[in-house]
Amino acid sequence: MSWPFTMRPALRPCRGGTRPDAATLPQRLIAVVSATPIRRFSAGPRWYEEQKKPTTPPNLITSVPYSALTVGIPFETFPNERRVALTPQNATLLLKKGFGRVIIERGAGAQAQFTDEAYEKAGATLVDRTAVWQDSDILLKVRAPLLNESNNEVAALRDGSTLISFLYPAQNKELVNALAARRVTSFAMDMIPRISRAQVFDALSSMANIAGYKAVLEASNHFGRFLPGQVTAAGKVNNSIGLCTKLIPPGKVLVIGAGVAGLSAIGAARRLGAIVRGFDTRSAAREQVQSLGAEFIEVDIQEDGSGTGGYAKEMSKEFLDAEMKLFMEQCKEVDIVITTALIPGRPAPKLIKKEMVAAMKPGSVIVDLAAEAGGNCELTVPGQLTVHNGVTIIGYTDLPSRLPTQSSTLYSNNITKFLLSMAPEEKKFGVDPTDEVVRGSIVTENGEILPPTPRPAPPPAPAPKTADLSKESATLALTPFQKISREVATVTGGMGLAITLGKITGPLFMGNVFTAGLASLIGYRVVWGVAPALHSPLMSVTNAISGMVGVGGLFVMGGGFVPETFPQVLGAFSVLLAFVNVSGGFIITKRMLDMFRRPTDPPEYPWLYAIPGLLFGGGFIAAASTGMAGLVQAGYLVSSLLCITSLSGLASQATARRGNILGILGVASGMLASLAAVGFSPEVLAQFVGVAGFGSLIGAIIGRRITPTGLPQTVAALHSVVGLAAVLTSIGSVLADVGDISTLHLVTAYLGVVIGGITFTGSIVAFLKLGGRMSSRATILPGRHVINASLLGGNAALMGAFVTMAPGAPMTAALCLGASTILSFLKGYTTTAAIGGADMPVVITVLNAYSGFALVAEGFMLDNPLLTTVGSLIGVSGSILSYIMCVAMNRSLTNVLFGGIASTTATDHKIEGQITKTSTDETVDSLANAESVIIVVGYGMAVAKAQYAISEITRMLRAKGVKVRFAIHPVAGRMPGQCNVLLAEASVPYDIVLEMDEINDDFGDTDVTLVIGANDTVNPIALEPGSPIAGMPVLNVWKSKEVIVMKRGMASGYADVPNPMFYMPKTRMLFGDAKTSCDGKID
Repeated sequence: MSWPFTMRPALRPCRGGTRPDAATLPQRLIAVVSATPIRRFSAGPRWYEEQKKPTTPPNLITSVPYSALTVGIPFETFPNERRVALTPQNATLLLKKGFGRVIIERGAGAQAQFTDEAYEKAGATLVDRTAVWQDSDILLKVRAPLLNESNNEVAALRDGSTLISFLYPAQNKELVNALAARRVTSFAMDMIPRISRAQVFDALSSMANIAGYKAVLEASNHFGRFLPGQVTAAGKVNNSIGLCTKLIPPGKVLVIGAGVAGLSAIGAARRLGAIVRGFDTRSAAREQVQSLGAEFIEVDIQEDGSGTGGYAKEMSKEFLDAEMKLFMEQCKEVDIVITTALIPGRPAPKLIKKEMVAAMKPGSVIVDLAAEAGGNCELTVPGQLTVHNGVTIIGYTDLPSRLPTQSSTLYSNNITKFLLSMAPEEKKFGVDPTDEVVRGSIVTENGEILPPTPRPAPPPAPAPKTADLSKESATLALTPFQKISREVATVTGGMGLAITLGKITGPLFMGNVFTAGLASLIGYRVVWGVAPALHSPLMSVTNAISGMVGVGGLFVMGGGFVPETFPQVLGAFSVLLAFVNVSGGFIITKRMLDMFRRPTDPPEYPWLYAIPGLLFGGGFIAAASTGMAGLVQAGYLVSSLLCITSLSGLASQATARRGNILGILGVASGMLASLAAVGFSPEVLAQFVGVAGFGSLIGAIIGRRITPTGLPQTVAALHSVVGLAAVLTSIGSVLADVGDISTLHLVTAYLGVVIGGITFTGSIVAFLKLGGRMSSRATILPGRHVINASLLGGNAALMGAFVTMAPGAPMTAALCLGASTILSFLKGYTTTAAIGGADMPVVITVLNAYSGFALVAEGFMLDNPLLTTVGSLIGVSGSILSYIMCVAMNRSLTNVLFGGIASTTATDHKIEGQITKTSTDETVDSLANAESVIIVVGYGMAVAKAQYAISEITRMLRAKGVKVRFAIHPVAGRMPGQCNVLLAEASVPYDIVLEMDEINDDFGDTDVTLVIGANDTVNPIALEPGSPIAGMPVLNVWKSKEVIVMKRGMASGYADVPNPMFYMPKTRMLFGDAKTSCDGKID
């Protein structure tokens, strides 16, 4: 069984539901219209706007059921022709679609390496030559039927049959008349209109692509030396130190014409290591030539040859003279010249003169792809290889036939899909004259010769507004003085703020500010070094470390084996929630990082890290038994350093798992030092062990049961635990000793309640939205800005009352604190509910930052440097991730931090054209024939659980030598790095999973890009000023040669913006319910 068929079961789970009828096949090759003052080795013009397919009512079209038709494929008798019109694979397809019989002349595919046995296994019937011509209702051929006395194939056609083949009716008028006389309905594959819907039928481009590739191979075969540069010790030129070494320079290739054949030749020559230059009169061809790694050469005269109808305009005499001069200079320098210029119905233009050939170096090669039309070189002999003054001139007219297997495969795909497209009713064949593809390619019908239809010219591309752009750039550009002035203003403001704080506060407060400042600076440097693929483990680690909020609860706990007062109850609950966070966070992180482990990774010995843990714990307890001295501060120092090192360990895959272990040691040493600081009695210590153990058990259960798909909502839920723990700790700390408490303690406790309350309810809303338990749409309350401002004003007013009344009226102060807690809970809900599902990744990172800020407030409240340091690390980490996500989503971080992401004014964007559907089989074919594939994944992959099927596809493609890579957008998924974790779970090697900045420039050189579950991140409308997502960085998927998008339907993404890429000519839509099919078994 062939490899593409074995891949179908793995691909099918990536989509679901019933297979839709494919409107077209995915385009495998770049279809580029070439243009000099002539026409290149390709078909007519292709328009890159979608053409609607008009339909005629079925009852007005004579149609015949497939089951009543016989499709025949004869042996090609044209001299040196080795191709066949239909492969066994497509014979099976025609029979599967319902055709009555497929008959093959014996030996028809032998020269293309398709045996008679293969056709029989495919279900076709082998017949003799007479039968295939007489019994066929539809005859498929490569070459036009011969019309001569010795072999009159037209006379062998059955009257009233249908013929599909290359015909070139403008050059073969006698053949056309003969077909009309036999009442044959004939279609010319060379006349198919070049519209986006018909790209899959474009046999001329398929053959031109092969001709360009084969031209380079033929030239290399007759060229006397290496095409790539080589270093050899067998040279004859001694260097300055006496070693006999020689650098052989690479060969130089000139390709005239950047059409399909020209671009194919450029790509093949570049892959062989040659220095390649490309020429075309169209300035638009520059980007195409340069994207393949070639140098675009042009004349000094500024004149654009772009015309309409697929032809270049007539160039001026000055331009033509300059062109000849340029070719003369190039011929003196290059080693190989490949020409591709053709004019339909006319002899090929002479671009390489005799004197240019004479100027070439002996051993040079010219490959003339226009030889069948007379040749672009004056010395070309059609069909032959000649040598003139040591220059080899190749004039072969059968280059596609010299690669018969590949050319037959592509041509068979073209002609089969064209045949299947002529179906006005399901499983019926008919000629619809209103179908522009049918009408454009039909030559004769029922004895009549149909005139060719005029081809509409593509609309001219709008001229770029260079003046406006330059004006805008000039307006936005900062002068060096402005840039330095802003930096100086920032430094001045920071220094002035430090002086102000130092004056209005005391040493205790400034000591905490000092700690927080240094910790923030270190955290800033550390977090920016974390690999984007590890942002999910980073959030999980910081979430676990934020369980240090339980340190505050330790200072409130008391009583005996059970709490005895209300503040002590709050402290115990705070510790319980904190250890849920610690245990669950570290276990989730370990599971994620283990997914990234590769079989080739060196062995790790994590159990060895128990040694420093046990030594520190035992030494700390032994030292504390003889006096505390500075042990608590030493413990805080060790804990802080280990937490910092834990985050820095996530800078790479090699150190990430070690970082998680160091984080565990850091939290454990911090808790041990805090226990020593509070000095619990044995009874309270037993209470602590029970509470912490129960919390750790709950966290372990959560960490073990969670899946990567449910990771975002789990992280949000754990953030809510931190927020609630901060609220309980702050309230309990105030109530425990409200009679003797400092103003700084009151203020920071109040801030801890406000920040923790917002984090608590905000995280719950995020959890509900991400888990599908609440609508992901933004809940916009009437007058929400007034409501949020009122809630914030209420918090400020109650803070003043709380601080002033706490010493003298504790009950009133408690009521103020309780009211502020309720207001903060409400504010967390109103601000987060107003954020739509598209911005949930930002919400998660902001909540991560909030949990850090709550710890900072708690550290200031308790004068605890450990909490201040750890809280600063987490706050900075969340802020940096928020900034990264906001930039990636074109959102304002300020709006996020202060209560909601401002909605963008939506503008209507009219998208013209229609989508092109494809099927699983066609997608498999495209992937199988590609050399390079990029897979773009989004949250849809997580919903469908398609990562395992994608991993299997990747394995199969790489086993066949296909270059496969993944492109990850910063906001792919519902939290940073989620898609990386999902792919790692499915054993996709992390070294082929690249970030947007690493791979975005490579799409232009990619054969096929597969988009799975992504929408907004691949939407080119982001490049248009005024669009709702204008300025959002996106993956340049549409630059690929072919794009296949897997979606359940045409619904827009979370940004609710239409995606014009779905309507582009190179895009194919593979529809289906991926989630449903992925729940089934992969066969």
